[in-house]
Amino acid sequence: MSEPLPTTNAELFARGQKVIPGGVNSPVRAFRSVGGTPYFVASGSGARVTDVEGRVFIDLVQSYGAIIAGHAHPRIVEAIRNAVGDGTSFGAPTPREVQLAEAISERVPSCEKVRMVNSGTEATMSVIRVARGATGRAKLLKFAGNYHGHSDGLLVSGGTAMASLGIPASAGVTANAIADTVVAPYNVVPTLDESFAAVIVEPCAANMGLVPPAPGFLEGLRAECDRVGALLIFDEVITGFRVARGGAQALLGVRPDLTAFGKIIGGGLPVGAFGGRAELMDNLAPLGPVYQAGTLSGNPLATAAGLAALELLDDDAYALITSRAECLAGAFANAFAAAGITVQVPRFASLVGLFFGADAPTNYESACTTDEALYAAFFHALLERDIAIAPGAYEVMFPGLAHDDATLTAIADAAHAAALRVAQQL
Repeated sequence: MSEPLPTTNAELFARGQKVIPGGVNSPVRAFRSVGGTPYFVASGSGARVTDVEGRVFIDLVQSYGAIIAGHAHPRIVEAIRNAVGDGTSFGAPTPREVQLAEAISERVPSCEKVRMVNSGTEATMSVIRVARGATGRAKLLKFAGNYHGHSDGLLVSGGTAMASLGIPASAGVTANAIADTVVAPYNVVPTLDESFAAVIVEPCAANMGLVPPAPGFLEGLRAECDRVGALLIFDEVITGFRVARGGAQALLGVRPDLTAFGKIIGGGLPVGAFGGRAELMDNLAPLGPVYQAGTLSGNPLATAAGLAALELLDDDAYALITSRAECLAGAFANAFAAAGITVQVPRFASLVGLFFGADAPTNYESACTTDEALYAAFFHALLERDIAIAPGAYEVMFPGLAHDDATLTAIADAAHAAALRVAQQL
């Protein structure tokens, strides 16, 4: 039998470090960029999580966007309970994976066909393979600071935890693996040629802090791809079903050829998907020569949870979440202004960022000038007041349906106190 688990965060972290590299299974969780010991979550409900020591935090991490209706939402929990009684995995097609693909396609018209996978990384990796197979071309253009998962060919200037850890590109990735990947500055339309299979982009960058697209940027990408016959791929792992019912592409009015999804479509369980025009997707096996497979793809628990989550998200729900994000951004901006600290609080629909500097960033280079020490001080000042934001300066905040008015008021009060505390330390 396993030993009883420790009851403190410090003890659990020490035990974890003996058997898990860094004690965590995703780097930012280790608190390396903010300092201190990570809290270990025992449970969550609505807008709050409770750690193993019994301390309750208002949570703005929300599983980095995978949770939008709040932790342990009753309808999602019920859907999972009903599904698990029928079995957890079959290695055979199941009805709900068809339903979830239909739900995605109905909400996102550019996705005439959809293939389910198990993570956002798998979705981006696979959709790029489809683009290369469909075009017969090799080169891929990505943008500095856009994170598209940890597959080898994309781990260059990836933003997110790579930035906070000071890692420009991952060790273990060979030069050959990235030889066909070209990196360009975000918010600048590149000039392509006929050697490019595709351009992949976060329609709103949310892994270098929050950097919205400049006017005309996405439209310019669409036109440039069309000019040379390259495909435009939107990575909507974060923005898909987060910022609007049809994702960022519906909100911004630019239609990609292919799209990668994750997070929300699993209702908090591991999931990914990618979709696009039928003639492109039909390059996938068993219809075409592009091979992609997965034993757990279309998992019956994940599809049950994802369908339940999407059913909660109508236009009224998005309007409500966006209004709450606006209130949250305003509360943080007011708190810093009152404390005399220069901070930018960008917002894109229901996403909210923090940038500790004089001007809102427009690309990765400017995003990397954020004052990480100030972010760390504010992070801990908030945590002391029972508000949890991401332990990394390049992440964003994810208000959702569970962040009601009373919760937003509590966050605003804590933000004011935390900002004043940070100002006293300067």
